[in-house]
Amino acid sequence: MSRIGKKPVSFPKSVKITQSANEVKVEGPKGTLSSKVPEGITVTIGDGSLSVERKSNEIAMRSFHGLTRTLVENMVKGVTDGFEKKLEISGVGYRAELADKSLKLILGFSSPVQYEIPKGIEIKIDKQVNLVVSGMDKELVGRVASEIRALRKPEPYKGKGIKYAGEYIKRKAGKSASA
Repeated sequence: MSRIGKKPVSFPKSVKITQSANEVKVEGPKGTLSSKVPEGITVTIGDGSLSVERKSNEIAMRSFHGLTRTLVENMVKGVTDGFEKKLEISGVGYRAELADKSLKLILGFSSPVQYEIPKGIEIKIDKQVNLVVSGMDKELVGRVASEIRALRKPEPYKGKGIKYAGEYIKRKAGKSASA
């Protein structure tokens, strides 16, 4: 039995979970999320909790068992609290600005980089160098944060670029003069 899959998912009264043939839909104060349920996995909705069970003991079913439970738990957390990732921009002259539904990043290139913000994502900027990417879909929040970071990854010599808050950049020594 999967250690993760056998745990029940508890949810507050403000969250409504419905199940169709092969889809679970979670509605809450922040919005609605849905996810497909793989064949052979059943979702049982009780009073204030939800359990995920599998029909067989095959390797694929065991994998899907824990995955499905985690996805449902993330949807419940997303529609109640939401998720966020924090990014930091470091470098002389590097900064970010919000313009309508796009993010304008000045990262030392010859022209500013425009990043279109997808639907369901909110970006807040603090002091032009701290970004907070937030939304209710954990996968989408992580993907957007990684796409923004990929625009200018931190380099190992001076640490200039975009990094996750709290990320450690291993520094390298630069060229040394020969005597």
